[in-house]
Amino acid sequence: MRKLVFLLLLITTFGVGTRADEITFKASAPEAVIMGETFRLSYTVNAEGKDLRIPEITDFEVLIGPSTSTSMSTQVLNGKMSTETSLTFTYILQPKKEGTFTIAPATIKVNNANYTSNAVKIKVLPPDKADEAAAQGGNGNSSTSAIGKDDLFITAVISKKSVYEQEGFLVTYKLYANPRKTNVVGINQIKLPEFEGFLTQDVELPTNRQLTLENYNGKNYGTFVVRQSVLFPQRSGKITIPSGSLDVALRVQVQSRRPRSVFDFFEDAGYVDVNKTVPISAVTVDVKPLLSGKPASFSGGVGNFTMTSSISTEKVKTDEAVTVKVVISGNGNVKLLKNPEVEFPNDFDIYDPKVETNIKTTTGGSTGTKTIEYMAIPRYAGDFEIPAIAFSYFDTKSGAYKTLTSGPYKLHVEQGQGGGNAPVVSNFSNKESVKYLGKDIRYLKVNSIRFVPRDEMFFGSLAFYLCYIIPVVLFVIFFIIYRKQVKENANIALVRTKKANKTAVKRLKNAGKLLKENKKEEFYDEVLRALWGYLSDKLSIPLANLTKDNVEAELAKYGVDESLISEFMDILNTCEFARYAPAQASDAMDKLYEQTIDAIGKMENTIKK
Repeated sequence: MRKLVFLLLLITTFGVGTRADEITFKASAPEAVIMGETFRLSYTVNAEGKDLRIPEITDFEVLIGPSTSTSMSTQVLNGKMSTETSLTFTYILQPKKEGTFTIAPATIKVNNANYTSNAVKIKVLPPDKADEAAAQGGNGNSSTSAIGKDDLFITAVISKKSVYEQEGFLVTYKLYANPRKTNVVGINQIKLPEFEGFLTQDVELPTNRQLTLENYNGKNYGTFVVRQSVLFPQRSGKITIPSGSLDVALRVQVQSRRPRSVFDFFEDAGYVDVNKTVPISAVTVDVKPLLSGKPASFSGGVGNFTMTSSISTEKVKTDEAVTVKVVISGNGNVKLLKNPEVEFPNDFDIYDPKVETNIKTTTGGSTGTKTIEYMAIPRYAGDFEIPAIAFSYFDTKSGAYKTLTSGPYKLHVEQGQGGGNAPVVSNFSNKESVKYLGKDIRYLKVNSIRFVPRDEMFFGSLAFYLCYIIPVVLFVIFFIIYRKQVKENANIALVRTKKANKTAVKRLKNAGKLLKENKKEEFYDEVLRALWGYLSDKLSIPLANLTKDNVEAELAKYGVDESLISEFMDILNTCEFARYAPAQASDAMDKLYEQTIDAIGKMENTIKK
């Protein structure tokens, strides 16, 4: 008796049951059933419930129910014991007609409070079409040869048969199995097609997938989604997704008649697991090219997007960083978008933008956000303006280009502590406008004066005149150099052209580190940035306006050999495809790295400015 009282006190102390805010009341039934067959409709509540009220079920016949079952579980977590009671009410139903029907929510009372379940949608499939094949009989064993092509197959279904270049579409590989003739126990090997000509983003499928009923061509099958991927075509024309295969493990019944005596005719039956290869048919997609008349701010976006931007501050001091943040969101080829161009004033030191992507791929496509942070540091005081940021994309719904803008931003820069003692005349926009005011008169020295004879006087001597001539000559030299630097700095295109090779070499060094660390995707991204950045600087074309077509045209204008142009294009294509293709061998990455360095070296010798 004492033990019982102690147990009751312990349960009361730690808490038993489920709090009101944790009570769940759930209805469950199969997603699809076959006409004429029975199925279970269950209502489960995780507490002691009573007074269950179910809705009127007119589309189904209630054969049995409700039958109740109770289960109880106890667990101790962090010294706290909790007990949960589960009460289930089960009905056996049979459909009256075909179609899709919804069973309204039910209600139950728990601790004088009413709780409502979820509604249940059930699809009633028609029975299989009459298929009176020859009855199986006679001696011998049944095997996979008895499984016809209509009993086990895979379909490759694409959401769109005609798309634009870079427009994403869904491809679904689904396994169909006749439940009366096949018993699928597993998938041994998947040999899905290579998506050559596409960039691929796979849809994440649940791990606990099971066969679900589906009526296909008049027959009911158990279906299983093998793979779903969103594909982005990289070129126009008719592109074929090649065939593949799937190795499916089946459990088949082996029967034989072995009469043991004239009075004993029993049929011994056994099961064996066998492997069957199921082919996957090829699928062709018609890819249309994007319309002509691309806006200057078009960066390759295809889909439906929005853009917002913000600036970290509109008042800053020299040598302090200012950040412009651009956020592009939407549905489409988010991962392939090029960064929109943000034009900072000439007197700003500009750094490579920081890019973050957050992408989710579902059956509805690839949706996500790309955040780009542009950082720059002003070196001189004054009032500046950052022009409006433009981003253009191709809207697949309207079949037209759309341009989004944000900004402009006005920026007031004050002189910081690192600018020296001389004040700066404000209200200028380039380095040629900088003027320093003269220093104040220095104090006179009156102590420790030493007089010298006239013949030893410095005034009028050669050294005296050299002290004037040499500074004047140096001033002229430095002034000429300064004017030349100012003129060159004003020519942004010339500055970028001269720094093109240096910047590319720096990025390729980073790519070399990623190569040693065997970081495949980061390596190809860095090589791509190095090549696109080099071409942008060398050809004086904004990065957002660079395309393979205009790069080939510009290089041809500079007299670059066709073989070298082709080599650059091959490297770009290899990098773009390799980022999303299966893992590449390390020797292939080494070869690409050396090829890129060699190509840039040849280009430097060809285009000299």
